[in-house]
Amino acid sequence: MPITSVTKDTDALTMTVVSEFSVPVQRLWDAYADPRQLEKFWGPVEWPATFTRHDFYPGGRSHYWMTGPDGTRAAGYWEYLSMEPGRSFEVTDAFADEAGTPNPEMPMMRMSLVFDETAQGSRLTTTTWFNSQEDYQQLLEMGLEEGMTSAMGQMDAVLEDLSSFAAGTGVQTQVLTDTKVRISRIIRGTPDQVREAHRDPDLLRRWLLGPDGWRMSDCQVATKVGDRYRFAWEKEEDGSEGFALYGELIELDEPYREVTTESMEGVPGAPNINEQTLTPIAGGTLLTLIITYPSAEVRDMVLETGMTDGMETSYARLEQVLTASSRN
Repeated sequence: MPITSVTKDTDALTMTVVSEFSVPVQRLWDAYADPRQLEKFWGPVEWPATFTRHDFYPGGRSHYWMTGPDGTRAAGYWEYLSMEPGRSFEVTDAFADEAGTPNPEMPMMRMSLVFDETAQGSRLTTTTWFNSQEDYQQLLEMGLEEGMTSAMGQMDAVLEDLSSFAAGTGVQTQVLTDTKVRISRIIRGTPDQVREAHRDPDLLRRWLLGPDGWRMSDCQVATKVGDRYRFAWEKEEDGSEGFALYGELIELDEPYREVTTESMEGVPGAPNINEQTLTPIAGGTLLTLIITYPSAEVRDMVLETGMTDGMETSYARLEQVLTASSRN
């Protein structure tokens, strides 16, 4: 069991949990930075978590819910108040609906996580501040301490897995809901480099191509909120089978997060919503793309096209482009 102590201070309205791990601090930090790993231990064993948003930077937000044995969902959010990469972060931790809207009828907490090196590996100190004695008692009675103990008891297995989430594993696809899909890929490069490769038309034409044998025939990039973009492709051989995607940039938080609409020319219906985040971790940048489709039917139709295979081919080219750029 990684937890070594739990200290409750009713006067200061705090609960401090100290845990020890036999891995370096960076490995422990990355488990919190990567939503694929975080959701394997954030909820208690009987209440696993699903993260539909995870902006791991100051000012960002995370949205999640935990699913109970009978299918009941309990949702919450984090708002990142501060962060010292590899060392600490502090969040507002509160109840919400599944869209991340705060629930004012439930308690709100402030939580700080501090990561320290030890002779054996690393130490995590998690301190939670409560707003009142009533909130403090309510959350303890709801099983906060027991839930945290159960959740952190799962961490060793996650930390020991050095291959499932490492650079080089390629694109991973997870169906989150009837309409939401998460695409994940570690790109060998910094968030600034990866972001620039999504902004520079010359770079985009070198890597955003899907399977071999295609070229970009149009590359109009959106650089600020309200801008529209259009990307078109055609066969290199004869310019046949052309198609285009277009949409609008609706949210931007450089260089970590952008949200766009996406439609295919000639295909009627509501657009997809694409939420892309770039998170620095060991080995490069974790690119996470949450796609919200208009319906489960559209989701399944798109996934069955082999879309993610084309994405993997493109992201592999992106790494080559970044490697070549760093040498110049």
